[in-house]
Amino acid sequence: MPEQRPHFMPRSTSMNTLPPEEKPRPQSRTDLFISFTLLALQGFGGVMTVVQRELVDRKKWLTTEEFVEDWAVAQIMPGPNVVNLSIILGGRYFGLTGALAAFFGILSAPLVLILVIAVLYAPYAHHPDVAHALRSMGAVAAGLILATGLRLVRALKSNPLGPWVCGLLGAACFTAVALLRVPLAYPLLGLGLFGCVLAYWKLGR
Repeated sequence: MPEQRPHFMPRSTSMNTLPPEEKPRPQSRTDLFISFTLLALQGFGGVMTVVQRELVDRKKWLTTEEFVEDWAVAQIMPGPNVVNLSIILGGRYFGLTGALAAFFGILSAPLVLILVIAVLYAPYAHHPDVAHALRSMGAVAAGLILATGLRLVRALKSNPLGPWVCGLLGAACFTAVALLRVPLAYPLLGLGLFGCVLAYWKLGR
């Protein structure tokens, strides 16, 4: 008899080597809500850093490769990336109610906090020391995002385009957005569409 292939075909070779029922996942909608609430409360300036650490390193709901794929999808959708990612994960595990649980988890606590902070910040908004402190926080947030990006580079090993082509696409996007000041929509559609077509062609071969 010919050998039968398993129905579950993993996308990567790390955590996905486990059967679906053994792979870590949210236990309930409440677990989703609480997890994303705690995640949101840590995301001061560098949300992507916290998301990657919590979902990949700590909870292991996603592998590095899966996180890169889902984050890429979240980036091309309208709205904040982390909110989009929460909806994707919630919907994947528990459907519409899971997506709503994750959505409210990621937004409820920050909404309350930002309203309180706005009231407290208003009287001091034009104070020079406060302005300098906020600029310093911005520099730290940029460093957090850069550090996370470097950690995710290892996921390119399993990308069908290979690390060099991905690196060239990333450099082209950085040049267009950061140096040439091209609106983000154009590199996203142009380079993103080119990368998708190239990956589809490579996989078809």
